[in-house]
Amino acid sequence: MSKIFLITYDLKEPGQDYSELYEAIKGLGDWQHPLESMWMVKVNDFVVAQNVYDSLRPQIDENDLLFIVDITDRNCQGWLSKTVWTWLN
Repeated sequence: MSKIFLITYDLKEPGQDYSELYEAIKGLGDWQHPLESMWMVKVNDFVVAQNVYDSLRPQIDENDLLFIVDITDRNCQGWLSKTVWTWLN
């Protein structure tokens, strides 16, 4: 079984390069990027939010914001592309 984590962030410096953060997120597992500063990643069942945070923290600055939440139970609703909903389910 796998878990799904939602990752969202605000990088505070204008013009900040997101590429290293994007590559770190993609390296976590199967992913979707449905909104500009939001990703969803499928990871192994033993991974916890702290593991995800520890993997991403080196890619952000002290003044940036990062939030990671386990959405494995899929108790969510919204208006996203059909591809994303299929991936979630």
